[in-house]
Amino acid sequence: MSSKSAKKAKVQARNDRAAELRAEAERARRASVIQRFAIVGAVVIVVIVAAVFISSRDGSDVVASEAGSSDYGLVVGDTAAPHEIVIYEDFLCPVCGVFEEASGEMLSEVAAAGDAVVDYRPVSFLSRFGDYSADAVNALLVVQEASGDEVAKDFHDLLFADQPEESGPFPDDDWLVAKAVEAGADEAAVRPGIEDGARLADVEAATAEAEEAGVRGTPTVLLDGVVFEDGDTWEERTTNLREAVS
Repeated sequence: MSSKSAKKAKVQARNDRAAELRAEAERARRASVIQRFAIVGAVVIVVIVAAVFISSRDGSDVVASEAGSSDYGLVVGDTAAPHEIVIYEDFLCPVCGVFEEASGEMLSEVAAAGDAVVDYRPVSFLSRFGDYSADAVNALLVVQEASGDEVAKDFHDLLFADQPEESGPFPDDDWLVAKAVEAGADEAAVRPGIEDGARLADVEAATAEAEEAGVRGTPTVLLDGVVFEDGDTWEERTTNLREAVS
């Protein structure tokens, strides 16, 4: 083979080798892309499955006792009304505050009209943020026992009207006593129980009762034993809830 032919053969060999290397690099790149898409796809599948699981736990598994049957509820209206609304709430829960602001007046109206009985069931789900969640429920139970449901309902409304932030600072016992007195309670009758946490055992029992019923978050609202979620906002749900019982 002439030197010219040999040189040409070497050049061709280098070109062939370069082409092979490029093809190998392209195969590796494609494999890497496929692997990344596979990983992303697996993550997406996991997310979708999780989303389906979460959405499937929409509260349909909540089985609450009928209105007026709990030892820890605050009942407004006649238990013989054609509809019953049960509300699990936490006085520290900001969404509960939003729901109360949107629906409080409406709930009082349908109860007064005899369209529905409303059973408020305060719980302490947010105790991880501090003592206020439980202390507020304790205070409500103390006020209810000492002064009756009507004063307790006014106290309930005042607690939400001046609801603290989840991050605090939290009101003290004197503040709770002052709110109770503002609602119509006698200070001497409620201060000892508020300061001493006289009903904290019942707060724990009320929270456990809610958990056993399947409640996992607040607010949880049930209409005639079924979780009510008709509406994209709490304002819409309030409107739809009124229509459902009227």
